[in-house]
Amino acid sequence: MASSETEAPVRTRTYSWDDPLASAAAGAKLGGLEYLHAMQSGELPMPPIMATLGIGGAEFEEGRAVFWVDPAEYHYNPIGVVHGGLAATLCDSAMGCAVQSLLPAGSGYTTLEIKVNFVRPLTRDTGRIRCEGKIVHLGGRVATAEARVTDAAGKLYAHATTTCMVFRPEGAQGNRERS
Repeated sequence: MASSETEAPVRTRTYSWDDPLASAAAGAKLGGLEYLHAMQSGELPMPPIMATLGIGGAEFEEGRAVFWVDPAEYHYNPIGVVHGGLAATLCDSAMGCAVQSLLPAGSGYTTLEIKVNFVRPLTRDTGRIRCEGKIVHLGGRVATAEARVTDAAGKLYAHATTTCMVFRPEGAQGNRERS
């Protein structure tokens, strides 16, 4: 058994979050972009996954969403680099919010599939990364989007595509096609 002089320091991380169901209920009454702006401004709380991973929301506009994160040691996997799940979550969030930004009140979406390509490893020394998600196509029931994870110099770390299923209220108008 190691003595207390040779033991590695214990690392801890504490964070808090708000009730995600209250935010979702409030958001169901808002158009997609309005909902995202309400979360960004703090009028509605961000989802718990943002606090869990340390992700920040940077920009939301029609058909586009950007998130950022500072890769840290608590994101590491057993081989000493940031777990690919961080980039995958960034991509899924940015692409999903790009879809959400175009949906009318009462509509929603869910990810049907996601494809992520990791092109280089992330470490805590990488510095802040950003993920930009953009809509490729929005139809009545299916949407597609793409995302890129880059560092401050624009170096690519991952890129992704998604297919989302869109849920619209019964008899809703506005099932516009957008490509």
